[in-house]
Amino acid sequence: IARYLHAYGASPAAPFVHVNCGSIPDTLFESEMFGYERGAFTGALSGGKKGLFEAADGGTLFLDEVGNVPASQQPKLLRVLEDGEFERLGSSRTQSVDVRLVSATNADLAAEVVAGRFRKDLLYRLNTLEIYLPPLRERRDDVLPLARCFLERSAARYGRHGLRLAPSAERALLAWR
Repeated sequence: IARYLHAYGASPAAPFVHVNCGSIPDTLFESEMFGYERGAFTGALSGGKKGLFEAADGGTLFLDEVGNVPASQQPKLLRVLEDGEFERLGSSRTQSVDVRLVSATNADLAAEVVAGRFRKDLLYRLNTLEIYLPPLRERRDDVLPLARCFLERSAARYGRHGLRLAPSAERALLAWR
């Protein structure tokens, strides 16, 4: 859905940056998202590094598993959502970005707010338009069309056109719970 929103938005040729927030260690989250300046920390690249917000400037930033954003980084994320501004790690210079933000999670963020693990104001900013996509187990009619689509894509990638799912494979996919 995030790719669809980007492709059919106002700037489909602009960057689309996909970030799995659950795969970024808490200690690296700030430098990955906002970048860093030369000498910001031991091991930093000599010229600094552009962050993912900068990479997505003018386009779409997709924050997958946004419920995994470290609590310590949620205020900085909130600021860039509210003001479109941030500072690289180790910098005092404010940078502006124009990013369409799309986020996804399988976590119940309202429950995370109640538990004190997710900021209420951040949830408010992220949840301007909610699109609920039921899990595949609740969309049984989508199983075979999706499986056929993935098989066709993979077959085309490897030059093996005309492959089809065997009837036994289709039955197995439909029987899986």
